Amino acid sequence: MEIDVRTHAHADPDTVYRLLADGTTWPTWSPMDSFELERQGDDGGESLNAIRVFRTGRNTSRERLVELVPGRRLSYALLSGLPLVGYRADVDLTPTAGGTDIRWHSTFKPRIFGTGWIYRFALRTFIKRCAAGLATHAASATQRT
Repeated sequence: MEIDVRTHAHADPDTVYRLLADGTTWPTWSPMDSFELERQGDDGGESLNAIRVFRTGRNTSRERLVELVPGRRLSYALLSGLPLVGYRADVDLTPTAGGTDIRWHSTFKPRIFGTGWIYRFALRTFIKRCAAGLATHAASATQRT
């Protein structure tokens, strides 16, 4: 299954990327309630292979950072938290004359046959809120500087 959400931020790609790469900012601009760095990445902190834990209500999701291209892409894989197999999200940032186009693309398989449409609907709604919050927060961060 696939989810593809697109939006635009009136901010440069580096500003948008900094927010994505810093898990402590996610509770500010996304529906996430809290963030914890469970394990540092290969180069310390939130680098490649870091494990980030996000809590939203009663749900806790653990994600591993699997690809980091500063100013261009952040990718993560779900380790636990939802009954999904092979969940991966790629957040691609493309510079434009007016800021940055954001594409949040996810792929996954439901663990339980017949439930994919439910998860696609719920995750699409959730990711749309994340992308919109990211775009808004990045724009306001740009205006403050």
